[in-house]
Parts: sequence; structure tokens; C-alpha cells
Amino acid sequence: MNPTEIKSDSARVGYIADDELCTTLHLMQQLSRPLLVEGEAGVGKTAIAKVLSEVLGRALVRLQCYEGLDANAAIYEWNYSHQLLSIKQQEHEPSSSNADTDIFAERFLLERPLLQAIRSPDPTVLLIDEVDRADEAFEAFLLELLSDYQITIPELGTITATSIPLVVLTSNGTRELSDALRRRCLYHYLDYPDASKELKILKTRQPDVDETLAGQVVQFVQRLRQEELRKPPGIAETLDWVSALISMDVTTLTDDPSVILSTRACLLKTRDDVGRIGPTLIDELLSPGP
Repeated sequence: MNPTEIKSDSARVGYIADDELCTTLHLMQQLSRPLLVEGEAGVGKTAIAKVLSEVLGRALVRLQCYEGLDANAAIYEWNYSHQLLSIKQQEHEPSSSNADTDIFAERFLLERPLLQAIRSPDPTVLLIDEVDRADEAFEAFLLELLSDYQITIPELGTITATSIPLVVLTSNGTRELSDALRRRCLYHYLDYPDASKELKILKTRQPDVDETLAGQVVQFVQRLRQEELRKPPGIAETLDWVSALISMDVTTLTDDPSVILSTRACLLKTRDDVGRIGPTLIDELLSPGP
């Protein structure tokens, strides 16, 4: 798919992508290179993999990273209970000529997301989400996969990809990633959208939203992000807030600004941030002007 097709198909499934991202996604397919996407939480990084899966008709395989993630959870592990049953069966039937004495045969192998993605008979989209939450040791497991699309299992040898997945890694920047990992990836930084893009996203996802309300919501959220908040609202929060306002039959924010106070749970996710947004600041953020 060329960048123009990616842009139009992404919009069709509700994701507004700019030209730079569409070109990067095109190169990702042409070069068979993983894509590392960095940015603040809530800007739509994870959605990129979901959109690729939908527009390309590929299954999405997701690995959610976390502190302490290891190969057993990410790549493979052995089915220990079945291995023990096999050992006990061999003890009771030692003379059986059909007994399979290899407890590290493939039939005991449990595929986890990384192995599942490269052994799939059909190409997949592999999402390695929030890779910065895993530690440096886990990155070493990824390097072989991202370089050669293969995984080495000591008991079985090297397993090469049946099909090459499209790999999207996301990071919120909580930990600096290694140079070795970055070298293997194309890179894109996804920032909060500007007002025009956020308005387009809002109308795409909520086509029935009142025009006045849509403009006021985007202006308010754009200004709110300029405040010193612990967790500025992302696109997901904007969409949640609009849905809440529509459900309450709100068509304008200026008629009754108190509705913002009563619905701020959709926008703000920490106690400190909620405490900052009072009537005075709300009036300032709603006021006309640059």
C-alpha cells in the first residue's frame, strides 16, 4: 500500500494519520522493518497497530510489556503438566514401542505472542506495547526477532519465521531504550494533535456531534493541555468526554460551565489534576481569544 492508500484506508476505519506517519508505515512494509512509536500516553500509538491489522486484513498479536517480563511469558514455555504426565506414562509403560520419550518435543511447546507471530501461517501485525516498561534484559530477547525474524529455543534449535509480521513497538518514554533496539527500527514520534487534527478525529469518531460543541471541546482540551497537569488528557479522554456530553444532551459548554465540573472525571485522571480545575480556570479556558 502506498502512503495515499494508507491515509484513506486509515480514515475509513476512524484513524486520522498525517502524511509523515503514512509514509513511515509504507516504508515499514517495503523494508520489512519494525516501527518504534514514541509519545505521551493517550496519543494513539497502540491504535496504529490496530489500524494496520484492520486495513490489511491481518490478525493482531499483542504483547503487553511490564516489569519482570521474561521469555516464558513473551516467547514460549513448556507445558510442564503434560510433560509430567508423559513421564509418568513412560514409567508405567516402559516397554511401549510407540512411547515418545522426548519431553521437549513440539507437542509440549506453548506459544506465547512473539513465537505465535512468526509461526503464524499467515502474516500478522505484532504489537509490542509499552516496551519501555520491560527491562533491558528483555530487549536482548527482542534483538534476534527484530533482526532476523527468528527465535532460538535451546531444546529445539532456531525457529525461523513462517511469515514476516509487521512489528509495531510503542514506548511512553519511561525508560531510555537501547541503541541496539533503536537501530533495528524505523522511528516515529506521535505528539498530541493540533486543534484542526483533533477536531477532524472527533468528527470522524462522533459524526453526529453538534458543530458548536465540537469546536468548544477541542478548544478547551487544547488549552487544558497547556496547564501544568500530571496527566494531560489524550485523544481517548477527549472522545470519552464528548460521548459523556452527548449522552447528557449538552450542545454548548458556555451555557452552563458547571457541566465541565461534573464531567471532568472523563478528562482528568489524578487527584491533583482534578483539584486544579475549578470554576475560575474553567472560565479562563472557555474564554474567546487566542
